Amino acid sequence: MKITLYAFIISIVLFGCGSSSEKTYKARPIAANEDFNVFPKSKKEILTIVKTDSGALAYADRFAINYKDTTITIDDVPKPAAKKFLSASFINTQKTAVLVQVSDGSGKKAPFYIIYLNDGKTEVVSLNKASKGAEDKKYTNGLEELTRTSILINNDYFINTVNSKVYPVKRQKEDERIQGKFFMYSSDKTTLVFLTANSLYQTNVANGETFTLPLPASLTSQPETLVSNIQRDYTWVPSANGTPFLKKNADDDRIVDIKEFKH
Repeated sequence: MKITLYAFIISIVLFGCGSSSEKTYKARPIAANEDFNVFPKSKKEILTIVKTDSGALAYADRFAINYKDTTITIDDVPKPAAKKFLSASFINTQKTAVLVQVSDGSGKKAPFYIIYLNDGKTEVVSLNKASKGAEDKKYTNGLEELTRTSILINNDYFINTVNSKVYPVKRQKEDERIQGKFFMYSSDKTTLVFLTANSLYQTNVANGETFTLPLPASLTSQPETLVSNIQRDYTWVPSANGTPFLKKNADDDRIVDIKEFKH
């Protein structure tokens, strides 16, 4: 009887040791000049993306984030605690920082977070800013991959996965996200250009400098030729601080190299 009891106890202990656990981390706002390009001290100090649900199509898959044998749950009151994500992708090659979007039923408008390891300690950073824009529904586009290494989150954050930098995108009005569609960026990928109702709003993610360029109705009323007309009649010109901004050509006969324009 004692042998049977001991065997039962040992089996429970072994089962408990092999099972995974969960831990909840409170999300905090992103800090200025925050560095997510963290190198682990050992091969074990990395995050793991685990597929928890497989859908008929890729967008129906769901994921969890583990650190060793612990599943990470995000607490961001008043939002519900979250441990299942619509998407998850590393933003550095060391696998110590992951960009996730919560699976809460709101689709592409669901909240975004960065889960990362900082000197072996797990932290969660929120990439969500409140907005009261009249056209928020139209311009809350979730994650937009501008290139293989450039990501835009809801017109509010620009992520460069080459250096794992996350840049807040300066708004035109602090209480509303940019009411426009991403249009193009400068060749150095620091100045982002957004097409708003009647202008090109330009903001430099490296220094926060902005410039709004009004557009004539003759351009905005013909969206099918807008890009080609901008390429023909506008040029990247450095400001007094050296920040590149798109401006109208002084000489309309100037020949512009199309390589100046990136999208």
